[in-house]
Amino acid sequence: MHIEIVNETEHDYPEAYDPIVEDVINASLDYLNCRYECEVCVTFTDNDGIHQINLSERGIDNPTDVLSFPMLEFEKPGDLSYAEQYPQDFFNPETGELLLGDIVISLDKVKSQAEEYGHSDKRELAFLVVHSMLHLFGYDHIDEEDRLVMEKLQKDILEKKGYTRNYE
Repeated sequence: MHIEIVNETEHDYPEAYDPIVEDVINASLDYLNCRYECEVCVTFTDNDGIHQINLSERGIDNPTDVLSFPMLEFEKPGDLSYAEQYPQDFFNPETGELLLGDIVISLDKVKSQAEEYGHSDKRELAFLVVHSMLHLFGYDHIDEEDRLVMEKLQKDILEKKGYTRNYE
């Protein structure tokens, strides 16, 4: 498993975030029964940085909390059969690891949303990482049925690891 964590902000980056990111990524992979070692890159930025990425990649002219850039294609969420058919496109030839994709998180949003929702920044970070990991596996929340599925998965993974709303 290769998890790269990059801080592109001028903010002090809380080193306590690294083990949470790694824990939640691994918990997500376990919960989704991913049988491969994976590569994931998590980049921390600020509201200005994520705003620019959101505008250039999605045409949305405002900051957001998290962006997900999956490397895989899915016929149905969590189904890795397409990647298995074309391993040369989805597995790192040097390591054999499955290339899941990239996650970009606004540190500003982690803090402001934690305050807004009345829980810790660490719990907010865990939520954003789980949310993004599900996107990397093809889950979405565009329609109501998919939103309910994704919310249940998020809740199950977070609760299993103890990242509840009262998590410090």
